[in-house]
Amino acid sequence: MTSSGERSADERPELADAGRLARKLVHRAVRAARTEDQPLRRVLLDHLGPDAATLPAVSDTCPLYEQVNLQIGLDAWLTGPGREHEAIGVTGVPQMRFNDVTIGDLIQATAGTMYSSAGAGAPVAMNLPCGPDGQTLPCVSNGIYLVRDGAERLAIMFRPSGLGMLHTEMNLQVIGTSLRRAETVLREIRTLANERSVFRGQVISFGPDMFGPGVGSTPLSFLPRSTVTREQLVLPAELLTGIERQVIGVAAHSRRLLASGQHLKRGVLLYGAPGTGKTHTVRYLLGLLPEMTVIAISGRALGRIREACSVARTLQPAIVVVEDVDLIAEERTARPGEHPLLFQLLNEMEGLNSADDVTFLLTTNRADLLEPALAARPGRVDLAAELPLPDADARRALLRLYQGSLVLDGVDLDGVVERTDGSTAPFLRELLRKAALLAAEADLAASAAGTGEAGSPDGAIRVTGAQLTAALDQLLDSRAQLTRVLLGGQAN
Repeated sequence: MTSSGERSADERPELADAGRLARKLVHRAVRAARTEDQPLRRVLLDHLGPDAATLPAVSDTCPLYEQVNLQIGLDAWLTGPGREHEAIGVTGVPQMRFNDVTIGDLIQATAGTMYSSAGAGAPVAMNLPCGPDGQTLPCVSNGIYLVRDGAERLAIMFRPSGLGMLHTEMNLQVIGTSLRRAETVLREIRTLANERSVFRGQVISFGPDMFGPGVGSTPLSFLPRSTVTREQLVLPAELLTGIERQVIGVAAHSRRLLASGQHLKRGVLLYGAPGTGKTHTVRYLLGLLPEMTVIAISGRALGRIREACSVARTLQPAIVVVEDVDLIAEERTARPGEHPLLFQLLNEMEGLNSADDVTFLLTTNRADLLEPALAARPGRVDLAAELPLPDADARRALLRLYQGSLVLDGVDLDGVVERTDGSTAPFLRELLRKAALLAAEADLAASAAGTGEAGSPDGAIRVTGAQLTAALDQLLDSRAQLTRVLLGGQAN
């Protein structure tokens, strides 16, 4: 026996052994250096285990505007019982290459390969709108969640996708112990995202529209839900009742209608000359249905009809508002051979299930442009309501409505009503404002000349018959013809 400090001759290393040992040390040092060059790969292997490269993964892609909901769904899933997680970011990967990276690519990124420089850092997040009053939510756009679900280990990655720097989608990847488990996790996250969607019950817009300016740089923004009372809506009573029945009545009796085998989807077309109250009517209807999600598309966003209808189906009961639908009557998509966008809209309306509680509110100033398409696709629009020019009684009611706190002194209202035949609400509103401005200027001039007293800055303005007549003369003057047309006044 030899002591622990002694070695037998057979145990002493020979020169060849020293060479082999040196080579082993060099190889170990190289591997260690390569591991330090690939910290993200090491983190993933440490979390998922040495067989991480063989674990199954699934992925799903959603539109970029759904990123905030996907984040909410993931956050809710992560709070499940027995779950712990750590979020890390992906560094050292150029943005162009990150668009297509998978968790598997990062795990198998040996030295010299495309993602070998990937490192682990802080996740990249950005504040995205999540409500109509400026609320935002920090959402991860470049990161990996290392999840411990009891004894199970998973990894979930968020990354943007799209062409180059033009990100139009978000990709969610899940890698787990089995394909079924990864698919289940992905499905649970998407379900939670839909259930807790920040769009539900809100008014959202795919572009600039009649409800107000959009907010933020995302392709979808929140808008306030306007409130218009029935007293503020000057329309023939029978006409308004019919519109209410078609939109609000179906919503109120939806369960009984379904139980009786009746469908819920409906299309309402509001048409008429500019200024007859189409937008006002839409705002009134939306105010009566605060629980419904509203998706508004107009202007440059009219080409996103398919996305708007998809959101409506997911978040029903919902209303899709398409302003100036005549603008898409002849517009075609960028792909040759496609039908006009109007036909796409009508096809989307037809594609709804009978139980889908989705209302389409369409407005147009040019019903004649829509007629051929509606005739070719019957059944999409259930009610076409023409909003007429206000008659004498309606013009009188509008003048009283827009009068506000103005004091009309010696005004021949019947004469004004007669002279404004063929005019619309915006024309009458501008008439009263112009008369009020003339009266305020007269008060100021009289005060400066010492022949009268200027009215209180906060007091009501007193408009005389002469001032109202002067304002009407100005608006009806031939030189103001363009202004009169823009305001919905009668043309010469």
